[in-house]
Amino acid sequence: MRFVLKHFTAILVTVVPAWWAVFYLPGSPTWAIFWLRNAIENRQGDQAIQYVDFQSVVQHAAKEMVEQNAGGDPLGALVGQAAVQLLSQPMAGLAQAWARQRVNEGDPNLRIPLPALLGSVFLLHRSGDTAWTKFTDHKGQTWDIHMTREAGRWQITEVKNVRQLLEKLEKHEAKELNAAP
Repeated sequence: MRFVLKHFTAILVTVVPAWWAVFYLPGSPTWAIFWLRNAIENRQGDQAIQYVDFQSVVQHAAKEMVEQNAGGDPLGALVGQAAVQLLSQPMAGLAQAWARQRVNEGDPNLRIPLPALLGSVFLLHRSGDTAWTKFTDHKGQTWDIHMTREAGRWQITEVKNVRQLLEKLEKHEAKELNAAP
């Protein structure tokens, strides 16, 4: 007992992070990001796509783009929402296949840098079964990412400002096609 009293601070400094690492971290969205990064680094496309709900991401992205393009036109918004419902499933399948292929090929543009992974511990806000973060990367890209936990599993469910991302993707793909022999 005397040992515990004498070394209380050292024990506390050891026990609290150990408790956090064993009991909290494995059920956190940060843990999901860690395993997503691990799957990407190891070129495991099938593992990586498990951390993204492509159907939800595509629906949110399409809804965001329809709202931006429709402006104040209610008929345009209604037609756009119908198109989102009709085309989101096939688009989600295409996005998932594309992501799996890119991860398997080791696309360097999909990598999650270690500082971003460590930053997710502090920059990821959590409220119950939802989590979100917003940051700007070293290339000037603003990321606003939302995650949801369903059945004990965290997945990315929304990426805002998708138009900016799609424009960069389009430029990158055009560059690759022009560079191909």
